[in-house]
Amino acid sequence: MTNAITPRDRLIVALDVPGATEARDMVARLGDSVSFYKIGMELIYGGAGFDISRALVADGKKVFIDLKLHDIPNTVERATRQLATLGATFATVHAYPQTMAAAKRGAAGSSLKLLAVTVMTSYDDADLQSAGYAFGVRDLIARRALQAREAGVDGLILSPEEAEAMRALLGPDMLLVTPGVRPAGAALGDQKRVMTPARAIAAGADHIVVGRPVTEAADPRAAAQAIVAEIETGLTQRR
Repeated sequence: MTNAITPRDRLIVALDVPGATEARDMVARLGDSVSFYKIGMELIYGGAGFDISRALVADGKKVFIDLKLHDIPNTVERATRQLATLGATFATVHAYPQTMAAAKRGAAGSSLKLLAVTVMTSYDDADLQSAGYAFGVRDLIARRALQAREAGVDGLILSPEEAEAMRALLGPDMLLVTPGVRPAGAALGDQKRVMTPARAIAAGADHIVVGRPVTEAADPRAAAQAIVAEIETGLTQRR
């Protein structure tokens, strides 16, 4: 199923910009080099995110709403039901069993695919220990991955470092979407568990999420095209 995804559709560009003007300008600059966009908290809380999402869907683009829902079940279910009306392809929830089950109820009857966030790519073992978790990154991701599969969500958000192990654990059907992807030589920013696009795809990721290396590049279109070329390399290595 996931093998049918085109290399261009495997790249999700994060529109982490403050407003509608910046978002529209970036989409225009990227043109047909990008078919899939992530709309996150900055753009949504700035007031333009949902309008931009609808406009992208109307223009034939795919949209990933990244709000990482986590609340009491009733709230998550109702919020997911609202998100399902946008025509988005993906939406994120945190990988807690109650939260995932509620989101599944909210998305029922729609085409919205749910992705469960396992462990943020800015976290490492020390961060989890500081937050009171008994598990390290790999063990916690494996636990949440199995819970996500049991809950029936469509895929996981996880760092590329865990993609190969989770693909082996879960098999071919669950989507693996990896942020924390940086082309060779790019700044890491606040990411701690990172990998290049080719390596992430070769490790088993279905989609990669890239923000600043594209949106802050001198030539965003060329940067996106270079990443798609790296994805093609990764697919060859996977085979």
